[in-house]
Formats: sequence, C-alpha cells, structure tokens
Amino acid sequence: MKDLFSVEGKVIVITGATGIIGRELVKHFAEQRAKVVVLGRAVEVGEKLVAEVKAAGGEAMFLECNVLDKSKLEQNYADIMAAYGRIDVLINGAGGNQAAATVAPDKTIFDLDIEAVRQVVELNLFGTILPTMVFVKAMVEQGGGSIINIASEAALRPLTRVAGYGVAKAAVINWTKYMCGELATKFGEGFRVNAVAPGFLLTNQNRDLLTNPDGSLTPRAETIIAHTPFKRFGEPEELLGTMQWLASDASKFVTGTLTVVDGGFDAFSI
Repeated sequence: MKDLFSVEGKVIVITGATGIIGRELVKHFAEQRAKVVVLGRAVEVGEKLVAEVKAAGGEAMFLECNVLDKSKLEQNYADIMAAYGRIDVLINGAGGNQAAATVAPDKTIFDLDIEAVRQVVELNLFGTILPTMVFVKAMVEQGGGSIINIASEAALRPLTRVAGYGVAKAAVINWTKYMCGELATKFGEGFRVNAVAPGFLLTNQNRDLLTNPDGSLTPRAETIIAHTPFKRFGEPEELLGTMQWLASDASKFVTGTLTVVDGGFDAFSI
C-alpha cells in the first residue's frame, strides 16, 4: 500500500535552516529519508547540523545562503542541481524581526524606525520571493513541486508592538495565494504553493520578550497564554506533521491555503 505521506527520496530545500524551526525541519525530513539541502547564513551551525544528520544515517548538504542576494541563490541552485538534479520541495523559512521595527508600549507610531521596517519587510517578503523565483525553475523543468512558505500569527491578527513583521508576513500569505494561481495556470497542476502560520513558539528572537531572566513569563507572555485555548506555547516539533503533509503527495490537491498551527490563538475570543 502506498504511503501518501512519504517524502523518501525527495529533495527538500530549506531556507533559514539554521534557525530553531529550520533545524527541526532538517532533522525531521532527514529522518524521513529525504535529501535535505540546508540553506543558511550561520556556516558553523549549518555544517554541524549536516554532520549530525549524516551521523544518524541521513542525507543532507549545507550551502551558505543569503536569501536577498539573487546571484548567491543562483549559485546555490547550480550546486543543488549538480548534486541532486532536481528540487521537489522548497520551504521558505528565512525571516525575522527587529526591535526597531516595533512600537514599544512607551512609544507611538511616530517613533517607528522606517528603515528597520523596510529591512524586516525585505527579509521576510523578498527573502521569500527571490528563492521562489530561483528554485522554482527546477520544478518547472520537472513538471511540479511543492512550495511551503512560513507565515506567522502576526499576519492574521494585528498584534500590539509588531508593526513591520506583521505587515511583512501578511504579504507572504498574499504572495502564496498569488503564486498558487500563477504556477498552476502557466505550468500545470503539478505545482502547489501553501503557507503555514505558526503560533507562539519560544525562539531566540522572542525569548527576551516573553520570558524574564529567571525563566518566568513576562506580562506579554501571560497575555498570549490567556488568549491561547491550549494554555501554553507551541513546540517547534508540533509543526512537523503539517509540514510533512504539505511536502508529500497527501496534499496533492491542496494549494493556495494557509494552515494555522497555534493552539487555538487565532480562533479564540471572549
């Protein structure tokens, strides 16, 4: 019997792969016998991650990457094609925020650093658009593939403080829906483009905002938990089932969608 959820043998390219979520995805898909391409800026982290994957019997390669540098991405593309000859799945996981692109409680919109907002939008939006433009060429040549974009809870509900990041991730969702139609109508039904919106996970980027030095929750974190029916933060590995589904043939007729993985935060009100 065919395993619809199998990704064995698929070439899965992951940008932002040296971050907390990215590392979980790399290890998971390698365990599922996919060939994983680790793209990131943290060379030491990436090389160590690949070494761990190979030590566990998996297959992976690391390539230093800047998702805002098209020429660098094109070199990554050439290296991937030389190694594997195809790209089956692209996960656009690169992104991030800056403190200067937020509005603190003691500030107003007049204090917003527009240059910081521009950089956040560029990283999250153009850092999704450019890899898609480069790596989808392989999918067009082979007749299909799956693109999975990482959005955010901040894209769905305007969160206090998070000005630039929310705007950028909302644009990623719109881009996802646009590319769904663009690829299918121009190149056929073999192309799927979907997005995943993680809820609140503790990562290196938000840890100082959500936890105190002693590990206790900040007032903002307590508010988040109060508005999350599951009454806890998510764990990176809780994204894996959704990502596996979207990367596999189990989602063969699914495109242009957004899957929210947030413990109920987006659905909850009082």
